[in-house]
Amino acid sequence: MSVTPATTTAIRADREIQDAVEAELEWTPEVNAATIGVAVDDGVVSLSGEVDTYAERTAVKRAALRVRDVTAVINDVNVHPNSAFYVSETDIGKEVEQALRSATNVPDTVKAVIDGHAVTLLGEVAWDFQRRAAKRAVRYLRGVYSVDSRITLTPRVSAVDTAERIKAAILRNAQVDARTVEVSADGTKVTLSGTVRSWAERRQADLAAWSSPHVTEVYNHIVVEP
Repeated sequence: MSVTPATTTAIRADREIQDAVEAELEWTPEVNAATIGVAVDDGVVSLSGEVDTYAERTAVKRAALRVRDVTAVINDVNVHPNSAFYVSETDIGKEVEQALRSATNVPDTVKAVIDGHAVTLLGEVAWDFQRRAAKRAVRYLRGVYSVDSRITLTPRVSAVDTAERIKAAILRNAQVDARTVEVSADGTKVTLSGTVRSWAERRQADLAAWSSPHVTEVYNHIVVEP
């Protein structure tokens, strides 16, 4: 099969992205970059390897998403701590409970179920930021290998101007080019579409939608197109 100039350019771009991701991992203090494999195919980054903590696994993914021209990240990094990091299920349960109760932005309605080293968060909260706060509170605890948030939002009343108000919030955000983002609402369900230049922009648009008092679900279909 012949290699066209376009194919050669794409391969070169992927290699440049791979180099940039590897450099960003090296630049991230909480990550042992030597244990992480990086592959890139048409802007999609695949991460592999093993880390000692769930927090490090999260840091690896975030580092890759910070790199320009990355369109998606597949995180196949596994948590496999050495013996020094071993913590019993009972100890994990105690630490998770303490962390949730100590977080001022996590309501008492949030509960945790511990199965080995996996934490499942349950309950109902008023705002999405509280769900994110609960996950963040337990993500960095010793012995936690994974966190599955099944926290739901309290029922909300829909509004006729939900889409317009979310669009206005995105327009106010200096980090997002709102001209390329579309917002539609169906009751309390919101769909975001369009294109942005980075994952940071995509995330900001997502946060704007979740900040609405009339939203219970957000479907973020925004595509990152460098």
